[in-house]
Amino acid sequence: MEITQKEENGILFFTIIGRLDADSSPEAEKVVHDALEGQTTRVLFDLASLEYLSSAGLRVLLSTAKEMRRRDGKFVLCSLNEFVKELFDVSGFQSLIPIADSVESGIEMLS
Repeated sequence: MEITQKEENGILFFTIIGRLDADSSPEAEKVVHDALEGQTTRVLFDLASLEYLSSAGLRVLLSTAKEMRRRDGKFVLCSLNEFVKELFDVSGFQSLIPIADSVESGIEMLS
């Protein structure tokens, strides 16, 4: 797994490439947690290159969503592939976390 981050126009962007599973989720959780040390209230995850998501990886995304709710912030996932989108549909988590088809529409949702 590779996770990158950048901040642009008050939005904290994360891009995850590869697998977010039990092996990689501790690293992802640390990167996200460290990035949220500031006053960030808008977070976007670009998951276009996420190949696999396990329950451990899902926990990282859910904890970020929970933190944004606690801050009265906004959180959106973007560009999910069919496997990841199906996981959200089956688990019912799409009702908890906004999902956008593209990064552009995700940015609009955060505005």
